[in-house]
Parts: sequence; C-alpha cells; structure tokens
Amino acid sequence: MDKWRCIPCDYIYDSALGDEEGGIVPGTAFENLPDNWECPICGVGKDEFEKVE
Repeated sequence: MDKWRCIPCDYIYDSALGDEEGGIVPGTAFENLPDNWECPICGVGKDEFEKVE
C-alpha cells in the first residue's frame, strides 16, 4: 500500500489505514480518493500531496 505526504503539514495518508474521520475506508488507494477530499489536518487538496518512496 502506498503512502502520500501532505507537503504543507507533513500529514501522511496511508492507503492501508484510510481516513476514518473523512469516511475513507482502509485499503482505499490515494488515486481513488474523491476529488474533493482534503487533508484532515490542514485542509489542502490532493494536489498538495507527494508520494512517499
């Protein structure tokens, strides 16, 4: 499973964990998040995330 880092605040979206508060179930790939999904910490959009290698 991939991990993506929010550039402004360093929040890590881990697709294995999902985003419970945002209604995203575990196993949801970053690419499959809704277009309007936002960082649960700072509120930026998906375009402000980078893949963690």
